[in-house]
Amino acid sequence: MSIEVSFEFFPPATDVGAENLARCAQALAPLGPRFVSVTYGAGGTTQDRTHAAVGQLVADTDLVVAGHLTCVGATKEGVGEVIDRYLAVGVRHIVALRGDAPVGEDDGAVAGGYRDAAELVSGIRGHVERNGSTADVQISVGAYPEVHPRALSPQADLDNLKRKLDAGADRAITQFFFDTDVYLRFVEKARASGITAPIVPGIMPVTSFAGISRFAERCGTSIPVWMHELFADTDDDPGLQQLVSASLAAAQCRRLADEGIEEFHFYTMNRPELTLSTCRMLGLTPRTTGGSAADSFTSEEKLAS
Repeated sequence: MSIEVSFEFFPPATDVGAENLARCAQALAPLGPRFVSVTYGAGGTTQDRTHAAVGQLVADTDLVVAGHLTCVGATKEGVGEVIDRYLAVGVRHIVALRGDAPVGEDDGAVAGGYRDAAELVSGIRGHVERNGSTADVQISVGAYPEVHPRALSPQADLDNLKRKLDAGADRAITQFFFDTDVYLRFVEKARASGITAPIVPGIMPVTSFAGISRFAERCGTSIPVWMHELFADTDDDPGLQQLVSASLAAAQCRRLADEGIEEFHFYTMNRPELTLSTCRMLGLTPRTTGGSAADSFTSEEKLAS
């Protein structure tokens, strides 16, 4: 079995941040990722910076770059303009998400816009077709093993995922999780519901346990008791925390690989050293010969511990 990885970055807010993103992409590129993506904030608040970062990555690297696209706070015409901007710079993979409403707003919907991610996916397909593009556009959507915070029920959330995939999405990428059994049960339920598309696990190496605890609470991700014990007193020791974090993420990926999962999407937080450490623990190392990193190593090498 071979392993494929992809990496997610966030857009830089400053020139120093832009330089750091470039270094991050440069550091991770030798691992031969399937693609890298750049996200943006609630209501498209970092949209311009995202587009600039995407364009820079396309221009300066050989990476396959995916652009995020949300529909909250946007009209269909505005979404179409974003799609055209992506296509114009060579982006052929869009991560389509409804997006979070800006602070203080209920749902962020606007007149003349898409109501949800399923409509957005259909809109992307229709826009590309209407404009006569011959681009083979890939679309990824979000999935939530522990249920989206705004979902009415777990079944409603699963039904919504199926709507997104039926609308034309190629794969789902999950919110990060730490309880691997939660993900495996979610995939089992998805398959029983008729979902056949890939459901790629989102892996979040812990850059700060205090920070990830706050973030997890906001997005509905549970943190097992044993993780609190594992990371106890490590926030004051960055080296130890990085070792613990990379070891945990690698162990999570190995468990998933044992269950037949072959692709992992890493939320890098623009901290390449932690993702690199995790991938090295999986046996995925920078290529030294022609071809992609995925082609350069056997499954045994990649899963070596």
